[in-house]
Amino acid sequence: MTTARIATLLPGSPADRAGARVGDELISVNGRTPTDIIEYQQLIDGPDVQLVVRATGAALARRLHVAKGPGEPLGLTIDSAVFDRIRTCDNHCTFCFIYQLPKGMRRSLYVKDDDYRLSFLYGNYTTLTRFTELDLERVIDERLSPLYVSVHTTDPRLRARLLRNPRGATSLRWFDELLRAGVSVHAQVVVCPGLNDGDALERTLQDIISQYPRVASVALVPLGISRFSSEPDLRSHTPEEARHVLGLLDTYRAVATEVLGRPIFYASDEFYLVAGAALPAADFYESLDEAENGIGMFASFARSFAERRPMATLGSGFFQSVDGAPAWGYRAARGQAGAPASGPVRILTGEYAAPLLRELLGAHGYDCEVLAVPNTHFGGNIKVSGLLTGEDLTSVLASQPADGVYVLPDVTLSEGRFLDGLSPADLPRPVRTVPTSGLALREALDELVGAGA
Repeated sequence: MTTARIATLLPGSPADRAGARVGDELISVNGRTPTDIIEYQQLIDGPDVQLVVRATGAALARRLHVAKGPGEPLGLTIDSAVFDRIRTCDNHCTFCFIYQLPKGMRRSLYVKDDDYRLSFLYGNYTTLTRFTELDLERVIDERLSPLYVSVHTTDPRLRARLLRNPRGATSLRWFDELLRAGVSVHAQVVVCPGLNDGDALERTLQDIISQYPRVASVALVPLGISRFSSEPDLRSHTPEEARHVLGLLDTYRAVATEVLGRPIFYASDEFYLVAGAALPAADFYESLDEAENGIGMFASFARSFAERRPMATLGSGFFQSVDGAPAWGYRAARGQAGAPASGPVRILTGEYAAPLLRELLGAHGYDCEVLAVPNTHFGGNIKVSGLLTGEDLTSVLASQPADGVYVLPDVTLSEGRFLDGLSPADLPRPVRTVPTSGLALREALDELVGAGA
């Protein structure tokens, strides 16, 4: 049974004129009960849509005839992307960050999904261990592309061990089937020191070139480990280990370019920072569509800042055009906070971004302070801005002057709150949040301190 409800309704829209109401439960569309926003979009694409809805608490449903043109939006949004049930993950990966969360945070943070539909809609990574023949048939028939797959290793035994799931040894057959069917797939390898790095990583890169040559891209991502991890075998990369990963990357990018005609392999910005290596420029990347996964993230940010244009974003074009598709997960509404626009400007950011941001601002003639905020809440090697908490920000702001403007990237927020449940209003200094893009930061700085060079 569907659990989708109408979240918002545009006044005067076809759905509004037909009598739909915010809060109505969606029972059927054109006589079918959609299981997700993908099927819903396909059902409403034509003219004259028939909806069956039921008001909250009502015993009887209402039948609505929505008169509209082909492809015209209904004028409503739905409160969920998956109407039946999110397919949760039954792996127990040693490096899963959800297992490294402290108790007492928001319940939504502890949900592990392994749903190919969310992979298509939002760019979430799936291991394919719960993928089925029916899923494959639907992906191919409906051209649900691109998808995002966590490979981690091509060694079947090692993959089963990393995922702590025997199906990890066999589920890459779906990866092969998807590629053979012409589905565009982006893959990732979370590299764990002493587990799937070194010779195991080299074999994975070799196997991908020889066995999965149709893959769109492969992202090498370092293990993120918090102080709450209970895994004795997990640890951060040393600079030498990070340099070794980048050395393998360079070698196999060259091999892939020679054999496949394209480099396919990329490493996240964090690997370069840990290794003490210079970050590649934007031209190094075939695209910056995976910037949100840390691949060319700062290059995308810097280009957006320098050229005053929007950043590339992860996810399929389909999601951007889905009528009614809700923001979900870390794409939920961030929430905004304002602050007085006078006095010195101080930018709050994570420890990884701080030195890069100082250099970028200096190169463009902006004179403002960048404050690196240590992540004491999670600890470990967690230094990205997106995992900063209200507690972390409070620790830094409490010792800062009361005057001026404190600027904060909105990636730290979800629905107006930090990961620990605090809000900007709980901080000891007023902050102004700006969208996490180079363009948005530059526009904010032009307003606050005047245009740079």
